[in-house]
Amino acid sequence: MTILVGANGSGKSTLLKNLARILTPGSGVALLDGKDIHKTPTREIARKLGLLPQGPIAPEGLTVRELVAQGRFPHQGLMRQWTREDAKAVDKAMSRALVTEFADRPVDSLSGGQRQRCWIAMVLAQETDILLLDEPTTFLDLKVQVDLMELLAELAHEDGRTLVVVLHELSLAAAYADHLVMMKDGRIAHAGTPDEIFTAPHLKEVFDLDAHIMRDTESGQLLCVPYGAQLWRKRATRAA
Repeated sequence: MTILVGANGSGKSTLLKNLARILTPGSGVALLDGKDIHKTPTREIARKLGLLPQGPIAPEGLTVRELVAQGRFPHQGLMRQWTREDAKAVDKAMSRALVTEFADRPVDSLSGGQRQRCWIAMVLAQETDILLLDEPTTFLDLKVQVDLMELLAELAHEDGRTLVVVLHELSLAAAYADHLVMMKDGRIAHAGTPDEIFTAPHLKEVFDLDAHIMRDTESGQLLCVPYGAQLWRKRATRAA
């Protein structure tokens, strides 16, 4: 799992859209299996690469099963209509994303976390080896964010899929990334493992954030503690 982080406007989503063939790069080229994705047929790309954009919205009244079934579009054609294999792929995707119990409910009747799982199920139904996700945890409660990141980690480490994820939550990024990329002003500022990249000097450079990086003694995960929070605690202690 590669996770992209950076300040607002740093180019994270733009980079992801170039990788997803939504935007054409002004220079350079995006390659998929050695081929220029902008010169490759859309349906061929969609059989290899799945995209979950930022803030997707389902049509009103669309059920979860109907939404997830949209992920089978790349496998349809004039000579191939809906098959038993398509139905199995949809059922498998809903089961993996833990939304089977909502199959017949309208997507817009679910909570934010449940809806996001439905969208992930739709991408899974494409059965692609590569998944691009743009801020999948935004506006969700912390527990729901963690549950979603656990699901994405399973897809990467148990299913062997390649995931590229844009995140705002720095501690989550450090906890789940195998490869962490920090972006600034439309460029990659730093890239490597979290141990290499998630440092106080890099956070200051990329985010202009004064913070202390510490490692949790039980989990071993890196944590970001802004200096502002530390100062407020010291002031509160002195006042008491």
